[in-house]
Amino acid sequence: MHTIIIPTDFSPVAINAMNYAVDLAKAINASVTLLHTYEIPVSYTGTDVPLPIINIEDLEAMNREKLEHAKEQVERITGNTLTVYTELRMGGLVPELEDVAEKLKPFAVVMGTKGAGFVERLFIGSSTLSTLRHLTWPVVVVPPGCIFKGIKKIGFACDFKAVEQSIPAAVIKQWVKAFDAELEILNVDYNNKNFKPDTPEQSVLLHAMLQDAKPKYFFINKENVEAGISEFAESNNIDLIVVVPKKQRLLDVLFQRSHTTELAIHSHIPILSIHEND
Repeated sequence: MHTIIIPTDFSPVAINAMNYAVDLAKAINASVTLLHTYEIPVSYTGTDVPLPIINIEDLEAMNREKLEHAKEQVERITGNTLTVYTELRMGGLVPELEDVAEKLKPFAVVMGTKGAGFVERLFIGSSTLSTLRHLTWPVVVVPPGCIFKGIKKIGFACDFKAVEQSIPAAVIKQWVKAFDAELEILNVDYNNKNFKPDTPEQSVLLHAMLQDAKPKYFFINKENVEAGISEFAESNNIDLIVVVPKKQRLLDVLFQRSHTTELAIHSHIPILSIHEND
């Protein structure tokens, strides 16, 4: 059985991501693991030695109670039809999440976003960006207010560069098959600026790698990558956008702040981050 890890800080944004993840889990008959990590708040007042400002046992009990309450919420809204586990960890989110994921080998990690700009919308800011870069398991980033309505169309942002070395074709096909979704390959370029002599060969290789998923190809003539992807996704009812974090520094493009445009990946479309091939 697949499992989905849901990191949570119990905020409204995190609860929304949890609800999305629960519905996603139901769609593929997966279990879920709610993960909460916490660190001990300390004070340096009057001393160079950090002193905890709350009893460690009390802090653990408080967080465990919140986590159990979240579990009860999931069980209630699913009528106890979903298997729900909990993990409470003291430490930083990224290392603890990496440890839990290594043990559970999840189908996906599902997190939330917040704020106005795309960086600010990340559930826990730089920690989430670090997770997207370094966690070797698929990570779904869910925007505020996003409701799971099934995944019928998956858009994959691709630049046709070193496809055999970088494209995680097996994982992409796994997601397409799990939801019986359409796969749409999105290539954003402006007046063929990025067209190289080997681009046709790379596109043929990519098609061979993904042909089982019967992909369709869309070439978007746009200077701004994020705007091109966002506008296409919005107008073509894409349910999930796939990115490969290290690929052409695409996350840097998607998450950067721009003075010329505030348009980022449209606020109601989740992003699936999948690591490139080793």
